[in-house]
Amino acid sequence: MSISYTWTISNLERNNTNGGVTVAHWRCTGDDGNGNIASSFGTTSHSPDPDAAGFIAFDDLTEVDVLGWVHGVVDQAGIESMIEAKINEMAHPTTSDGLPW
Repeated sequence: MSISYTWTISNLERNNTNGGVTVAHWRCTGDDGNGNIASSFGTTSHSPDPDAAGFIAFDDLTEVDVLGWVHGVVDQAGIESMIEAKINEMAHPTTSDGLPW
C-alpha cells in the first residue's frame, strides 16, 4: 500500500511589531487512495530575529518556507509513521463490534 502525505499550514501567529512568526499550526494528512485517510496536527514555536540573515517578513512568507521550519522541529518520519499505522488499521481492522445474530 502506498500512502501519499500532504503537509499544510493552517494558521500562523506573529508578532505585530516585527512581523516575525512565533507559532505555526500544521497538519499532515495521509491518503492510501482507497478511501482511508488519517491526519495529525500540531503547532511549533519559533523565535524569529528580524535582524538575522535569512529573516523573512510575514508578507513575503510562503507555505514552503514555513513547512521548512516545521519539518526542522517535528519528527516528520515519526508523524507519517503514526498516520500510516492509523491507515493500516482502517484498511485491515484488528477489532470489530456487533452482534452475532
